[in-house]
Parts: sequence; structure tokens; C-alpha cells
Amino acid sequence: MKFASEFRDPKAAKGLLAEIARVAGQIGATREKPVHIMEICGGHTHSIFRYGLDKLIHEGVEFIHGPGCPVCVLPRARVDECIQIAEKPGVIFTTFGDAMRVPGTKKSLLQAKADGADIRMVYSPLDALELARRNPTREVVFFGLGFETTTPSTALAIQQAAREGLTNFSVFCNHITVPEPIKALLDDPHMCLDGFIGPGHVSMVIGIHPYDFIARDYGKPLVVAGFEPTDLLQSVLMVLTQVAEGRAEIENQYARVVPEHGNKVSLAAIADVYERRPSFEWRGLGEIDASGLRIRPHYAAFDAEEKFGVGYAGMRTEVEEVEGCACGAVMTGRMKPVQCPQFGKGCTPEMPLGALMVSSEGACAAYWQYGGARAAAE
Repeated sequence: MKFASEFRDPKAAKGLLAEIARVAGQIGATREKPVHIMEICGGHTHSIFRYGLDKLIHEGVEFIHGPGCPVCVLPRARVDECIQIAEKPGVIFTTFGDAMRVPGTKKSLLQAKADGADIRMVYSPLDALELARRNPTREVVFFGLGFETTTPSTALAIQQAAREGLTNFSVFCNHITVPEPIKALLDDPHMCLDGFIGPGHVSMVIGIHPYDFIARDYGKPLVVAGFEPTDLLQSVLMVLTQVAEGRAEIENQYARVVPEHGNKVSLAAIADVYERRPSFEWRGLGEIDASGLRIRPHYAAFDAEEKFGVGYAGMRTEVEEVEGCACGAVMTGRMKPVQCPQFGKGCTPEMPLGALMVSSEGACAAYWQYGGARAAAE
């Protein structure tokens, strides 16, 4: 790819939209409901609204927003545990900016920082590693958060800390995986999905074959997609074509970035540092088997759960969602953000009730930023 403009060409987009309309119309002649396509990744959700694809696409296609925002699916209890660690004496707690304003049961990390906790925003776990080098008498904790996209960088940081013997560095591991929640959604009898737009950045790490079960066991197509408007339109067309032809395959529209078998260096680092948890709690989805990662015993010195006795290594409490907040329903495609009774009223970017309104990949944030504020007023 030489220029992003190649993937934002209006003429190409119009051609794709016309072909989508043709195929969607063909499918619509044999069914009453639109074709429901779930974009798993929150980055895709924002691209859809940024470029107005939801308004331009044929009425026979409906986008369903999936649980592809790792900040959004984090239960409030895990935010509480972050604050519990951060407020311990001598701790420097580091995190990506997305997680700073996510509310826990009593406050967010940003509010805990205002209350005096040493909480710092970083752009990489290597930034946290450098803080550990510069502050040998302090415990530096990195909030390991994200799907397979960010998992390798945290693993490499742990490996580097082990080589240097930086035992004042640890990771509060909340890394999660994409295929397992997709299976949970497909097993839900209330979900009516015809196909998926697969996550591009995650697939850059894991490749396309971890999704094979979607086509093989459930008969649903999935197309791994890029993030530009013509990427998404072409991917929608590829899904529709499979539906029209009665096929179910895993296809790779984003082949310029995503290798078939993933990134071998990243996968090796993940395998070395992490193992599967028996289960992990997802906001809106509950406990999902083998959907989370934990640090292997031979790296236990860098595991904040073990070091501080929190999370799954300590005493955990169930935390109810905020009354009237529909984050779970939005993330699982049962409800559009503007249908949430709190959207634009009790929940705004300035005073969020849920993570979907503050995360850069949250569906509610996308709706608000690209016209949802007006919709809420109406």
C-alpha cells in the first residue's frame, strides 16, 4: 500500500456499494430480514461510522457491533482491582490511556490518580519497563490489557525484565483472546448472525486459521478486513457473496498485512510467557472458558496477581453492572447504543457510566462522535 487515498477512492467505493446493493437485493428476494453482519473489532465500528458506511450501504445489510473492544469487555471488578494495586504504598501503576477513565464501582483510575495514587499513562509496556529501571525502590506495575494485538508486546517486556532481573516490574495480566467469545455468541440461541467481519490487527498476529471453526462448525462466513472504507466495503461484499452462494469460508481481504499463519515471532513470545486461564469474565458475556491468558509459573516474579494477591490469584467479588446501563446488550449486538436508556442522558463522554462511552474503540463512543449526540437529542 503506497497511499491511504487508494483505499478511500470515491469511485471505487461507489462501485463496491453498487455491487453490494445488487447481491443484497438478490438475497433479499428470498428472505424478509436483512443480512446481519457482525464486525468484531471496535476499530471497524469506528471506521464504519467515520465514513458513514452504515448510511451508504444497502438496506438489506445491517451491521451488528461485536465485543471487539478489550477495554469495553473488562468487568468493573477488574478496574477495582487495578485501583487496589495502584493505591498500595510504593507502587507506580502504568496503563494505556483508554483505561484511565473506565469507571469501577467507586471511581476510575483517573480519579484514583487525582486522589493521590501514582498512576501514569504509557504508550508501551517498554515505557513501564524503563520506569522500573529508573525507580529501583518502587514497584512498577503495567496493566496488561488487550486482545492478541497487544499481547506480544507485553510478553516481550516480561522476557526482557527476566533477562535484566528487574523484579520490581510486574504485569497485571488481563489479556484476552478473540475466537472464544465468537463461539460464545454463536452458541447463544438469541443471536441471529449471518457472517462476520474479522479483526485485522488481531489476525496480523494469529493468522486466519483460528477462525476455521466458525465456517466448519457453524456454517458462517468470516472475512478478515482492513480498516479503510473500501476494505470494509469489499469485505461486506465478500461475506454477501458467500451467503448468496450458500458457502461458508474464512477469507482474507487484508492479505497485504495479515499472513495466513500469523506472526511466528509474536506467537512464540506468547507461547513462552502465557498459558490459558480455565475461564475469564467478560462484561456482557459472563465467564467464557479458556478466553483469558495468565502468566506462566516460571515468570511468576513478574505476575502482579501473584505479587499483590489480587484478581484470580486473590479473593474476587462479583460486581453488578450499573442499573440501567446496557453495555452488555450493546456489546453482544442485542441493542444499538442509542437504544440504551442512559445514552446521552446518564452516560456521556464527560460522565460515563460504562466503558463503551470512553474507549477509543467503544461502540457508544463511535455513535456519539459521529452523530450519536444529535440522535440522543432527537
